[in-house]
Amino acid sequence: MAIDVRPASEFEDVRALLGPKSPGANVCWCLSYRIPSKLNNGLRGPARGVYVAELCRKGPPPGVLAYDGEVPVGWAAVAPRSDTAFARSRTIPHVDDLPVWSLWCVRVRPGHRGRGVSHALIAGAVEFARVQGAPAVEAYPLDSGDAKVDLTMAYAGLRKNFERAGFVHRADTSSVLAGHPRVLMRFDLR
Repeated sequence: MAIDVRPASEFEDVRALLGPKSPGANVCWCLSYRIPSKLNNGLRGPARGVYVAELCRKGPPPGVLAYDGEVPVGWAAVAPRSDTAFARSRTIPHVDDLPVWSLWCVRVRPGHRGRGVSHALIAGAVEFARVQGAPAVEAYPLDSGDAKVDLTMAYAGLRKNFERAGFVHRADTSSVLAGHPRVLMRFDLR
């Protein structure tokens, strides 16, 4: 399977990966870390999709999409940390004042998992951030060791996948997701 990773500027493709089956459902749309909690809690049902559609229209796009041919099969959220909740996090530290980008969600469509899509997404997100002028990309994956991780909560990614992609452990955090600690990892682009 040849995977092509592109900026997430096509809203319909983003909707195919993040949108709900029922238009009125209150699914994440990968907004939880992107926008202030008051706004996140206030956006209900279709308004969430409308907000994401606007993100796709303005630059830079809200992340990257992986394609198998013309079919979107994966998503990764990546943006300047200063534009995310990670800028104000009490559980995920800042290791320095570098204006890094954050990569916080990697999602692969069922039926396409185990084929290298997440690896392509991580590499594509790093390249996207590089093109946008990022000096480094941070991720906050689960440090699960060999323990099995519930796929619903694996969106943060796994430490071993980020290590394979060239990310380096920079700090432990006090953040825990699905019973697993999260670590701060960084890919330096300088």
